[in-house]
Amino acid sequence: MGKLSVTLSGLELDNPLIPASGTYGYGFDYLDYYDLNEVGSFSIKGTTLQARKGNPLPRVAEYGGGMLNAVGLQNPGVHAVIREIFPELKKIYRGKILANVGGFSPEEYAECARLFDREELVGIIELNISCPNVHGGGMSFGTDPEAACRVLKAVKDVTTKPVYVKCTPQCPDPVTMCCMLEEAGADGLVLANTYLGMRIDVRTGKPLLANVTGGVSGAGIFPMALYRVYQVYPYLHVPVIGCGGVTCADDVIEMMSAGASAVEIGTQNLIDPMCIVRIKKELIARLDALGISSVRELTGRAHK
Repeated sequence: MGKLSVTLSGLELDNPLIPASGTYGYGFDYLDYYDLNEVGSFSIKGTTLQARKGNPLPRVAEYGGGMLNAVGLQNPGVHAVIREIFPELKKIYRGKILANVGGFSPEEYAECARLFDREELVGIIELNISCPNVHGGGMSFGTDPEAACRVLKAVKDVTTKPVYVKCTPQCPDPVTMCCMLEEAGADGLVLANTYLGMRIDVRTGKPLLANVTGGVSGAGIFPMALYRVYQVYPYLHVPVIGCGGVTCADDVIEMMSAGASAVEIGTQNLIDPMCIVRIKKELIARLDALGISSVRELTGRAHK
């Protein structure tokens, strides 16, 4: 294995950098910038059983530390993704992807996951119980440990591939949530998704987003996301993918030191489309400067 290689539930990645769902589409938009095989893996756009148009416009707003989004899981539905998108993706990407699954009932999550589970391209199923921009699904499961476990168990009953649960930072007791999910069969966890927030138009006094609230992401949430990983790591026996505000190699080192085995990068892809390539080079240089022979040595070192 190379200096940057990591393993997630038996899936070997050339590096720990994973573009996060919702910021990378299906990878095609980045082909003008670099070869998709530069990434360790990537999480595709959040997918539901049926196609969704998403929330009304406007659904994106900026703030000093990043952005808010209320896209609302716009996607063509799992059948279209498998039938139309996967064949094209296989032509340009050699690795395995994370299939991000959303839903509005345990049954919907399970059926969507079951269909992805049959696909060779899928390495990990990422169960999104943390989307703050849909009503009646997503975060409503992610703040209730018993509801989250019901969704997870429904998915595990119909899948054979590793299932990682993407948790919401809105959960009031993340340690209990993560421990219960591990006990219910989670093969890994992703911490954390976006925080809930809003912006107001100073001219009109009304919310900038049609949905009123949106998911807060970007560099401004990094210290909070980092703490989430640090907080739960000592209680877990499954891998954690750290996510939230990562913009540079030092952020990756911090996130892995807190307990992450790999790192998802989201909003920074929209700000700097070349960020994955840049961070990858920075990371090799920083490891050399720190006298660290493998990125795997970083995981959990803040606890030692």
